[in-house]
Amino acid sequence: MLAAVACSCVRSGRKMSAPVAQLSLLSAKNSPRCATPAGVRGASQHRPPGLLAPAPWLLPSGPSLRCVSQSRPSPGAPSAAEDGENFGSLSADISSRRSFRKSGPDTRDLRHPEQDSRDDDEKEQEEEEDEEEAVRRPRSRNTPYWYFLQCKKLIKEKKLQEALDLFSRDMLRGEKLPPEEFNYTILIGGCGRAGQLKQAFRLYNDMKKRGLEAIDATYTALFNACAQSSSKQAGLQQALKLEQELRRKNYALSTITYHALLKTHAFTNHLQACIHTFREMLQNGHVATPETFHYLLMGCLKDKETGFRLALQVWRQMLKSGIRPDSKNYTLLLRTARDCGIGDPALASDVLLRRDWESLNETAQASNVKSESRRKDTIDIELLERQLFIEPGSHRHGEKSVSRRESTQLIPVGQRENLSLPVDSVNSSAPNLLDLFEGRKSAVVSLGAVDGPYDRLALIGGAEGFLEKMAANGLIPDLRTLTLLADTMEPGYQSLQMLLRAAKQHNVKLDAAFFNSVIRRSARAGDLEAAKGVLSVMRQRHVSVDVQTFGSLALGCERQKDGLQLLKDMEGAGLRPNVQVFSALIGRATRRLDYIYLKTILKTMSEMEVWPNEVIINQLEFASQYPPNYNQYKSRNNYLVQIDGFRGYYQEWLKVMPALDAKDEQAELHTETEAAELKTEAADGLTSSQRNQKAAARRFGSRKDKTAL
Repeated sequence: MLAAVACSCVRSGRKMSAPVAQLSLLSAKNSPRCATPAGVRGASQHRPPGLLAPAPWLLPSGPSLRCVSQSRPSPGAPSAAEDGENFGSLSADISSRRSFRKSGPDTRDLRHPEQDSRDDDEKEQEEEEDEEEAVRRPRSRNTPYWYFLQCKKLIKEKKLQEALDLFSRDMLRGEKLPPEEFNYTILIGGCGRAGQLKQAFRLYNDMKKRGLEAIDATYTALFNACAQSSSKQAGLQQALKLEQELRRKNYALSTITYHALLKTHAFTNHLQACIHTFREMLQNGHVATPETFHYLLMGCLKDKETGFRLALQVWRQMLKSGIRPDSKNYTLLLRTARDCGIGDPALASDVLLRRDWESLNETAQASNVKSESRRKDTIDIELLERQLFIEPGSHRHGEKSVSRRESTQLIPVGQRENLSLPVDSVNSSAPNLLDLFEGRKSAVVSLGAVDGPYDRLALIGGAEGFLEKMAANGLIPDLRTLTLLADTMEPGYQSLQMLLRAAKQHNVKLDAAFFNSVIRRSARAGDLEAAKGVLSVMRQRHVSVDVQTFGSLALGCERQKDGLQLLKDMEGAGLRPNVQVFSALIGRATRRLDYIYLKTILKTMSEMEVWPNEVIINQLEFASQYPPNYNQYKSRNNYLVQIDGFRGYYQEWLKVMPALDAKDEQAELHTETEAAELKTEAADGLTSSQRNQKAAARRFGSRKDKTAL
């Protein structure tokens, strides 16, 4: 045991007491476990026996003693003498250490400062090389979806061109990212809402070249671009090409895409194309909604002669189908009542006041009842198409047509008397065709003369009856509805008060556009005092007047003093009259053939530097013409004296007043910025007045050439 303690102390380098050292040395002589080096053994033999303390060279400060356990020798193993030279070589690296401590990164770094400095230099060099590589070849940091979100945000902020630049410059050319379908779809939708038809289809063609498949949203956006295009003919051609392409692919359109196609035909084509699309939509299993009939009513607006009758027929089919109209449908019905006629009153009576149209098509449709759904049975598209496109004279002249055979089987609702409807649009007790369409009893037995918008409004119950129908369907009129009513109703104080009560009841805040419609109706009716009375109502409600307000008042200025007073009032209100105000004044003066009034207006235009548009030029050309079939050499009157003086002044006026085309008129409405004007002057070296004089000279020369021809 003492030998083991001694060996352990020698290994660890600790000191031993003298007795322990003596005992350990004595026991080491007889113990085969502890082997002492030759130098140590020889030195102990020559030491005096009386000295019990160990010699200084035996302590840990001298050469360390090594003690290893020796196992029993195996047969064939080398002897201790043979292995003496390699004895202890395996633990040489461990036995030479005085202490064993834990090491960390900081401790290791302190041992090799030069190596660390070299490593830092290499790292800095590698980072510089990476930066140079990044400059030479920029890495892709964004994704196509990130660009989709950025383009969507820009389009929402009405920054379409910035979105297009971000897509083409940064995504495609900058980062060279492969675009996805949604990148093109969001941009095509933005182009469609902005009316940029060419750009929308340019993106679509690029999308196909890259092998990307379009989806319903893409085709919907393309059809919207066709509908919103400024050139209706170009929009129609692109829509027809796209429709043919989808049919070749056998692509099944969704309901939203069909609605976009209906909108395109309603804007660019005609109602019959809308009906054909509507039929295809029903045959493909889609269900009609109020939005579907919204686009059909929009198609009725294109026919200015019979659009109101067509809208009433579509409305009746919508009610028969069990579809409740929404606010947009009521708004479009009002627009057709304001802008479109009813056509032949006799034909309108036969079509609108008959109850047995539904039973005429039962035989022809009997074979298709089982194959169609319940919704399709209620929407009789074939019958609706025949009713809508009846020839005006087919019911009178005995033509052997389908419409003639059907009309002979009609049973009248009441007595066949030509009774005209009352035109009091304010009276809610007026007969209402909408009640008849809903299956209720109505006092309408025949349609008389329907001359103006308020007559057509009376057919659907007048203003109060119309609002009652909306309330029955749970709808509340908005500002647009009340403005259309003001533009359709018979002008007068009672009509205005009724609309004011309706606005108060439904908490609708009226704006200047509403009051401008009321003023316009009164001014066109020749009641200038009633139109001016609306201005006091605007002041009471703290509604500010604008240029359109005075433009509406100008429609009632029949005399010169009224027109000059209007211009003076505009100057007092801090407003500058535009070309529309002068056009209204010239129209009133031309209507009365007041050439003194016309010369005064033209002189004021030249003083204010308000350039005429094409409408004013046409008005003045008409006013400067001689009466038909009149020989100025046979007789003389005051009328010819005035027209000759006006013609001479008009010729001189054209030399200094340049005419505006459509683009110039649009630019005047939106007022070009000062920077754009300076840029134009720098480009051609001319001032604004010099350019106007050149334009006047060109226009006068072209007109002179036409007169010579």
